[in-house]
Amino acid sequence: MALTGRFVALVALGALPIVLLGRTVPEALGVLGVWLGLVLALGLLDLSLAASPRSLALERDLPGRVRLGETVTSSLALTNTGRRALHGVVRDAWQPSAGAGNNRTPVAIPPGERRVVSLLLTPFRRGERRALHVTVRSIGPLGLWARQATLGAPGRIRVLPPFTARAHLPSRLTRLKELDGRTSLLVRGQGTEFDSLREYVRGDDVRSIDWRATARRNDVMVRTWRPERDRRVVIVIDTGRTSAARVDDEPRLDTAFEAALLLAALASRAGDRVDFVAWDRRVRGRVHGAQGAELLSRMVDAMALIEPELIEVDWSAVPGQVRAVTSQRALVVILTSVDAAGAATGLLSVLPELTRRHTVLVASVTDPALAEAAGERGNREQVYRAAAAERAILDIGRVSAAIRQLGADVVTGSPAAVPPALADRYIALKAAGRL
Repeated sequence: MALTGRFVALVALGALPIVLLGRTVPEALGVLGVWLGLVLALGLLDLSLAASPRSLALERDLPGRVRLGETVTSSLALTNTGRRALHGVVRDAWQPSAGAGNNRTPVAIPPGERRVVSLLLTPFRRGERRALHVTVRSIGPLGLWARQATLGAPGRIRVLPPFTARAHLPSRLTRLKELDGRTSLLVRGQGTEFDSLREYVRGDDVRSIDWRATARRNDVMVRTWRPERDRRVVIVIDTGRTSAARVDDEPRLDTAFEAALLLAALASRAGDRVDFVAWDRRVRGRVHGAQGAELLSRMVDAMALIEPELIEVDWSAVPGQVRAVTSQRALVVILTSVDAAGAATGLLSVLPELTRRHTVLVASVTDPALAEAAGERGNREQVYRAAAAERAILDIGRVSAAIRQLGADVVTGSPAAVPPALADRYIALKAAGRL
């Protein structure tokens, strides 16, 4: 049961007859008692005439997945199975992070009819956003009292990473096509493999002439080449405590997801096989053996439920995780933090084992505010802040240099710069035949 504002106003209105008729205290108490009895009787009558909220049958209709920041519509169908018309308010109890906004909707449902309540959801956190209950308040015809019930109506929607880095994909695919030889000229070079034979045309490199094929066909034939395909790319994402840090109002982990998705889309289109592992002390997510559109679909599904863990990463187990994915030579991309030498000790200790068998590329997000702070020295506070920023920049440089000395490559940059920079480095490695 619930009381409405109209009932409170009616009770307050009782002060008027008390002032007019209650000349003495006993008379005032008597008038008050009569007024309260009348108001309670009206409230009970109103409550008895209100439709039961439990007579509603609920049915949800909502999409299963949505990208972070996008808006979808959640529909809730209400069927009145009772004999009285239901007038009231419906509250669809979504989690706050689902971005439901104003989730209270007035409804009027005649008996035997159905109404649909639509709610716009704009989630602002990844993961599964849930709604377990719907609260229905059925108001009586006098608008004084209301019946209220909370009904079970479970629903959930999976919020996927936004993949804003896909804006860089068309330009990188164009570069891949040029590298792949889908332009007018195919030239043999490092990192290429034999593709096909075709007739010689004026301007072709004479070194590409296949003399045996020329003798068989009685026409000049040239070999064509393409970049090596079917290479292995293993993406390892650090989900430990450093991935929880926010840089440019975005967790490091979310930036790592953006970079991994862009690289996976690019490598998949290039004909390479991509595997994904999210790791700290245990596997938080894994995608293995997927190709084409299925690869990105499975990756975003796995990423949606991963959150940073406030623990240190067990780097000693990472080579074993890579071996479990592939026994072949691969490009191993590690998305982690290289901000401090102390935190990077575990990573540096396993790099020699990885670089002996694989090409290793380490990508890390750096805070662009460091460069800004290092250049501001107007007062004493700014000087101290600039010194701290310079120290942090030097630490990043020291760790990066140590990684290069151990045979791996490093990509660092702001959250917006890391995904395209990682894609560019992949294209460069592929062109150099280092995959």
